[in-house]
Amino acid sequence: MKLSFFQINAFTDSSFGGNPACVVPLESWLPDETLLNIAKENAVPETAFFIDRGDHLHLRWFTPNIEMDLCGHATLATAHCLKTLLNYTQEELHFESLSGPLTVGMQQGMYHLDFPSRMPVATELPEILKNALNLLPAEVYKARDYVLVYNTEKEVKSIQIDRHIFDQINLDPGGMIVTSLGENTDFVSRFFTPQAAFLEDPVTGSAHCSLIPFWAKRLQKNELHAFQISERHGELFCQNKKDRVIISGKAKTYAVGTLWVD
Repeated sequence: MKLSFFQINAFTDSSFGGNPACVVPLESWLPDETLLNIAKENAVPETAFFIDRGDHLHLRWFTPNIEMDLCGHATLATAHCLKTLLNYTQEELHFESLSGPLTVGMQQGMYHLDFPSRMPVATELPEILKNALNLLPAEVYKARDYVLVYNTEKEVKSIQIDRHIFDQINLDPGGMIVTSLGENTDFVSRFFTPQAAFLEDPVTGSAHCSLIPFWAKRLQKNELHAFQISERHGELFCQNKKDRVIISGKAKTYAVGTLWVD
């Protein structure tokens, strides 16, 4: 079987920055095991598969380990693929997903993802996560993901994870966000996932479904500028709405090719 694929870096305009995703168009769904094996073979944080249904696109996301319920950077990568490589002309792209309907618009080279808001609530940090961290947070919250709030960007940069301990906790399909006010932006973050092929995700759009409403409330502003300060790092422009968030960023095509699948 011959399949097209496109590798795109999301939340960046650099060939070697942001978060890489592969995008694979399909005419019909392959077995889940095959989709997962393709994602493993691609060896990037997420592979997005989509089918064009005419009035909308059915979109699914796979890490090398599991199917995800929501992925921001691979959705942005898919939109970039459709608009710039597959010549889709719609002003807005409408996706159906495990997280419900998602819309992506594009203006002046920037993609705008309309995603659900997931306000985190205060909670206690499990003992196993405490033991996995070199530095404990000032506050702890949780939605899909744990949200650990630190006092400074320097602290967030200094976070180290004991993976042997961290991998013993099951957060499927979520992870752990560490965040603080930014030195040059409204806020910064990093994102870690246990039992994953990639311990630290370079830029995590879905994490901002919680980060945006959290920091919007704390800073009393609905327009926010964010950096995810992983090694590859990425830049996000954010807007808080009543029950939705707008996550905006750029994308850069890295590779176009063909997959040969038995």
